[in-house]
Amino acid sequence: MRSHIFRLFMLGFLFAAVPQHVRAEETGPIDDIRSTISMQLEAFQRDDWAGAFAYASPVLQRIFGSPERFRDMVLGGYRAVYRPQQVIFRDFDSSGPRPVQIVFFIGPDGLAYLAAYEMEQQPDGSWRIAGVQMISAEAKSA
Repeated sequence: MRSHIFRLFMLGFLFAAVPQHVRAEETGPIDDIRSTISMQLEAFQRDDWAGAFAYASPVLQRIFGSPERFRDMVLGGYRAVYRPQQVIFRDFDSSGPRPVQIVFFIGPDGLAYLAAYEMEQQPDGSWRIAGVQMISAEAKSA
């Protein structure tokens, strides 16, 4: 449990260190990225798996192959994004090869999670989700 709490703390600390000017200057991409994530979360709420799958990057779509296999992956390991009690967009980091949006979730189990959404801009200018890494706290008090 301590290692999960430590990782959660470190991830939060890492992204809290993103300079304010980076966050302020990139409101266009941030808004578009947050909109993409929100639309996928809304598709999950409707159990619209084809719609949710459409927000995955082309590489992820090739890896999973179908909305049904994508659904199985989400339900198997990403329940917090499927039926969250709370969603708060946190820090945005554009310093790496792909931008990363941090999202805080309270999952259906009442536990806190941080998700790092790696985003990929498409040739038409839209954004797709290229990967999500989740870190969970194991205790409700964390």
